[in-house]
Amino acid sequence: MNKKIIKWGIIGCGDVTEKKSGPAYQKTEGFEIVAVMRRDAEKAEDYAKRLGIKKFYSDADALINDPEVDAVYIATPPNSHKLYGLKVAEAGKTCCIEKPLAPSYDDCVTIYDAFKTKKVPLFVAYYRRSLPRFTQIKKWLDANSIGEIRHINWHLSKPASAQDLSGIYNWRTDANVAKGGYFDDLASHGLDLFHFLLGEFEEVSGISTNQQNLYSAKDALVACWIHKTGITGTGSWNFGCTKREDKVIIYGSQGTIEFSVFDENPIVLTNENGTIPLVIEHPENVQLHHVEAMKEQLLGNGTHPSGGKTALHTSWIMDKIMNSI
Repeated sequence: MNKKIIKWGIIGCGDVTEKKSGPAYQKTEGFEIVAVMRRDAEKAEDYAKRLGIKKFYSDADALINDPEVDAVYIATPPNSHKLYGLKVAEAGKTCCIEKPLAPSYDDCVTIYDAFKTKKVPLFVAYYRRSLPRFTQIKKWLDANSIGEIRHINWHLSKPASAQDLSGIYNWRTDANVAKGGYFDDLASHGLDLFHFLLGEFEEVSGISTNQQNLYSAKDALVACWIHKTGITGTGSWNFGCTKREDKVIIYGSQGTIEFSVFDENPIVLTNENGTIPLVIEHPENVQLHHVEAMKEQLLGNGTHPSGGKTALHTSWIMDKIMNSI
């Protein structure tokens, strides 16, 4: 695709598109959002008017088949990604799908194969691969700033929310939508990031359970793995702890790198030269660099770090931890 202006349609203009992603498409030179879709027509119209978008639909097929739409961003819950993704692939249009690519590895394979067969670009919104704070960590690793990399550990925990305790429906903790619950929504970001930083995983094993019985999805998981490079890894995720904690440590033969996947704490390099804390803030719209990188690939100026193939590997990792494959 080498059009001067690439026109996008969004399926599912909900919360994630309000600040994280929607404005990023509008701020990226060469991109234009021309249509949005939401099942609630009034909400679709409201979103379109607030963001200055000329078309709105309550029918996804109408948006996908709109001849003015060159590319489609699917920002719906994961259990609908396969349905809409296959329709976009059949229409032969470029697509970006919110993460995770789908709730299961098998569904991800189906989506990936559909776009590969059509020879149409597929991107997945693992936008941390494009954020400056994490590309800086990648630079440190590539420069051997902590020597040979030995191990990575991540612990993520948070207390049960008021919504969790109330029993009010939340699709993020509905096992029919996301069997891993918050693990699917949150851990996928970190595991995909580790794939980006340290290479593909070779072996993965995990244990998952529901300790609180507040909802149908899992709420406590642990895992261990080894990357193809020989680097080992461990992770634990618990969504019923007394406090929120998000801490990653990469151990090397000559130092460590500490950071958070979600919290905007300093990234900290420690080696023989001392300790260097570095604050790198996210852009106002956190998907901005991810969206800009899509444009560069579509114009033939580079390769986006998060495509269907990398997202497929992340899905395999998730399913291995969940003991689904």
